[in-house]
Amino acid sequence: MERVLSGMQSSGRVHLGNLVGALQNWVRLQDSYECFYFIADWHALTSGYEHPEGLKESVTDLLINFIAAGLDPDKCTIFIQSKVLEHAELHLLLSMITPLGWLERVPTYKEKQHELRERDLSTYGFLGYPLLQTADIIIYRAKHVPVGIDQVPHLEISREIARRFNNFYGDIFPEPEALLTQFPKVPGVDGRKMSKSYNNAVYLSDSPQEVEHKLRTMATDPARVRRNDRGDPELSPVFQLHKVFSSKEEQDEVAEGCRTAGIGCLDCKKVLIRNVFRVLEPIWDKRQQLSNDPEQLKSIVDKGTEKARKAAQETMVLVRRAMGLV
Repeated sequence: MERVLSGMQSSGRVHLGNLVGALQNWVRLQDSYECFYFIADWHALTSGYEHPEGLKESVTDLLINFIAAGLDPDKCTIFIQSKVLEHAELHLLLSMITPLGWLERVPTYKEKQHELRERDLSTYGFLGYPLLQTADIIIYRAKHVPVGIDQVPHLEISREIARRFNNFYGDIFPEPEALLTQFPKVPGVDGRKMSKSYNNAVYLSDSPQEVEHKLRTMATDPARVRRNDRGDPELSPVFQLHKVFSSKEEQDEVAEGCRTAGIGCLDCKKVLIRNVFRVLEPIWDKRQQLSNDPEQLKSIVDKGTEKARKAAQETMVLVRRAMGLV
């Protein structure tokens, strides 16, 4: 089976956007590929190094959400980045050959600096984030990395670095290919993209009461001030969530009700709440079970980390030999 590699940064709680944009796709892939999925705790430090106190809790919560969302440890390899030290070794060796200009031109470098301008991000860790990401991918010689179309440019630097290494030292690394996935738009409760940074997310760890409150108070088409005002469903963030969680028939029904003022915004939200709950209820049940069984979590991580470490060590034998470090 061809190998797939992907990871998620442990910088906070998992929300509906993460579930729809990544985890549900990972669950589908585990039946068709040899999948390695990791918790990127080192990456969390590249922009949050000054507050590491919540890192352990975040790693545990992410692991619980991985499994609660449907990742099966018998079908895929789940591990923690910092437990496989070979990632750091390869990152160091790649830093010897990677031009600074390549890192400075990565699209998200200046974007994140602007978005997180209240933090001091003038560090190599932040600049070198794509290099560590490259090491994460190519150390497993993964053929595919699942990404959305807007993330393809971010993968290109990994391909360039792998190509440059191979030109210097011989064909060690396959150039990772994007496994394109159509990620639906998942707006937050204020209409902007759902994000921890915007404080507008619905989290998998939220209680049913919290989820219902957030969705009931969610922004809709601003033209619908009164119950009998007609609206445009395409301008409503609530309808964008219907596109993710509701059936085509339900989407058509609430869209028509919005255009004709046949239903109120609260009626529309009740349908959405019911469908979101249908997705979240089995996740909540599994989260509860895993939270009460730390030994099971430890067993899953230990098994996955051992398998990942073995694969990474095999690659590093080739790398050291190619670079004259035997």
